[in-house]
Amino acid sequence: MTTERIVRIVAGFFILLSLSLGVEASPLFQSSNWLWFTVFVGANLFQSGFTRFCPLEMILKKLGIQQTCH
Repeated sequence: MTTERIVRIVAGFFILLSLSLGVEASPLFQSSNWLWFTVFVGANLFQSGFTRFCPLEMILKKLGIQQTCH
């Protein structure tokens, strides 16, 4: 699995989790403040599309995860 694929999986998981914790209609609702985490993840995805700077990708590279498929 590549770093790009892991970043997409983790970002998608965080967005779904924070929405399930932050939307009042959810059975897992805790606080609407969780929606700020959704904004944070979305903003990081947006800026990384332009700058190619992604903290999670940097961590995965240091852990030795391959960047692209060979």
